[in-house]
Amino acid sequence: MSVDQAATWNARYAGEGYLFGQAPNAFLAAQAARLPRAGSALAVADGEGRNGVWLAEQGLDVLSIDASDVAQQKARRLAEARGVSLRVELADLSAWNFPDERFDVVAAIFIQFAGPDLRARLFAGITRALKPGGLLLLQGYRPEQLGYRTGGPPLIENLYTEPMLREAFADLDILDLASYDAVIAEGTAHSGMSALIDLVARKPG
Repeated sequence: MSVDQAATWNARYAGEGYLFGQAPNAFLAAQAARLPRAGSALAVADGEGRNGVWLAEQGLDVLSIDASDVAQQKARRLAEARGVSLRVELADLSAWNFPDERFDVVAAIFIQFAGPDLRARLFAGITRALKPGGLLLLQGYRPEQLGYRTGGPPLIENLYTEPMLREAFADLDILDLASYDAVIAEGTAHSGMSALIDLVARKPG
């Protein structure tokens, strides 16, 4: 995410409320049974922390990364209110160095600020950062979302398809890959009928 994009997101996150709400993403929460009982997790582009905080509530040691310092201040407040520890790191994701085999879980929920080139780097970094046996939980919008206009970028090249995700994560074992339409309610930014795609994958171990 560029400096200009970070400034844009700082402005979006500047209100008192939580742009995407305080509850975790519904797809992520539905994967609770798949999570390890302990271990490390990375929440990519975690914004105001709703997903990172939820992962911490599941007993994981969570690193929440985002380019918006405004959002991360709110993430810290949310973690404190929920009584959990959340490590945050201000990160320009266009340049952030994903570590090798560090995380048991990576959550990548609606990280669709990334166009094709950056997306390829992010997906490669996510794969590299997973430990053997590590779990990837990813949700995004499909191209059909452009018709709904209920959230997400207005750029078709930033949206996901099943063939794209299968190719991008060919080195992982895909446990579930689903395309469907559903009503979501995540603050004011994601609200209404949406064209979704979910990926659950595990790094061979």
